[in-house]
Amino acid sequence: MTQRDDDSLPVAGELADPRGFFGHPRGLMTLFTTELWERFSYYGMRAILLYYLTDTAANGGLGFDTVTGQAFVSIYGTSVYLLSIVGGWMADRVIGARRSVLYGGVVIAAGHVCLTVPGFGFSMTGIALVALGTGFLKPNVSTMVGELYARDDHRRDSAFSIFYMGINIGSLVAPILVGLAEDWGGYHAGFSVAAVGMGFALVFFVLGRRYLGEAGRHVPNPVRREERPALVRLALLVVAAVALTSGVAVWISGGWGLDAFIDGMSYLALLVPIAVFTVMFRSDRVTAAERSRLAAYVPLFIGAMLFWMIFEQAATTLASFAADRTQLDVLGFTVSPTFFQSVNPASIVLLAPVFAWIWTKTHDRPPTAYKFALGLALAATSFLFLSAASAILGEEQAPAWVLVAVYVIQTLGELCLSPVGLAATTLLAPRAFRAQAMAIWFLAEAAGQAITAQTIQATADVSDTAYFGWIGAVAMVFAFGLLAVAPWVTRHITRANEMEAEAAS
Repeated sequence: MTQRDDDSLPVAGELADPRGFFGHPRGLMTLFTTELWERFSYYGMRAILLYYLTDTAANGGLGFDTVTGQAFVSIYGTSVYLLSIVGGWMADRVIGARRSVLYGGVVIAAGHVCLTVPGFGFSMTGIALVALGTGFLKPNVSTMVGELYARDDHRRDSAFSIFYMGINIGSLVAPILVGLAEDWGGYHAGFSVAAVGMGFALVFFVLGRRYLGEAGRHVPNPVRREERPALVRLALLVVAAVALTSGVAVWISGGWGLDAFIDGMSYLALLVPIAVFTVMFRSDRVTAAERSRLAAYVPLFIGAMLFWMIFEQAATTLASFAADRTQLDVLGFTVSPTFFQSVNPASIVLLAPVFAWIWTKTHDRPPTAYKFALGLALAATSFLFLSAASAILGEEQAPAWVLVAVYVIQTLGELCLSPVGLAATTLLAPRAFRAQAMAIWFLAEAAGQAITAQTIQATADVSDTAYFGWIGAVAMVFAFGLLAVAPWVTRHITRANEMEAEAAS
């Protein structure tokens, strides 16, 4: 085998049969199919989760009230992203990406199997296992895609485009098939379809591992012996922080229970980003130029957090709107409310090439901060539109096109913000924390869904018109605020680049 120039990336020509999958290494086929079926299982399960939690026991549900069910689903999303930080760290420092994906997949499969068994205990165990397994699998599959290519391989960008197409195919088909299964045989039949999807993911990954070469096989930055005491202290600090936030949540809620769990996870998801930014700003390993970039990133992080707060309500408040306030008779057919959750991935498939063409033609203009502001403004617009529709319709049910329009508008916002978000994170994160850039981006999604959980609980008696309207209005104010500070963000980034150029000369 050719000697490596870099421990994390193969050199050109290292992988055998480099044109085995649409002109790419066959390992891309392995990761493509693994992620397609894993996302199928994840979005399929999520499509019916709220309905299962809030339906009556007589109909096979768990009987949660709507507010608790919506908040719980949001906190489930928060948990996935917080655990992704743990999964990414374990892969980088302890077990490697390949074993992290395999172990995570097995845990996810076990969780889906638990969800096929009726009963509160099995359901909660299944949800916890899916969240834990996803935390180990999600951040590491895409890492392995990058490791299939040399740094200067021109196929890298197209490889990620193919890979993300797999994600969207899985998330497009899953709500439809799982919704059909749930209509036919009940919630556990729907969960069974998701379980089968995860089984396919594991089969494809295990059978296709031989095509991965060295991708994900090694631990990039193994824990050194001298680091262990510091890591033990860090682990104890994390445990103490979790215990403290849990204790505060129990005290506020008046006892142990789902409300305390939801509140505890919310507090944790909101405090962790503050702690991470504080550590980075105070670190003596961060230069003055990097602090300038980091300051510029804070408004972007807040914008992303509010965007995901709105966008991730697809499985909570929008799922309730689909079931309770939307006409489900479309062109003579009665559709499942889960079908609406396929609108976003379908829109991504159709619109992503258009946006890629636009950014190419405009040379990636406007600058990143303006794209963030536009993305957040579109998300806010989707909720303002839904609020207006709710006010006009009154007690009548909304035509299906109303909810479809909401999802399409949000997709436009996603295409403005999400693709540039991680790139901006990796660009603006200090070098000493560059390996944790993915974790920082995940924190925005975790915190956004934590805000959703708290907002849902605080507005239990508010009408749809007021709920969507106020959230849309507040988000729009922040979007204009981000637009106002966009020149300041750009100047800080430019100044940081100039400082580094001066230091290098």
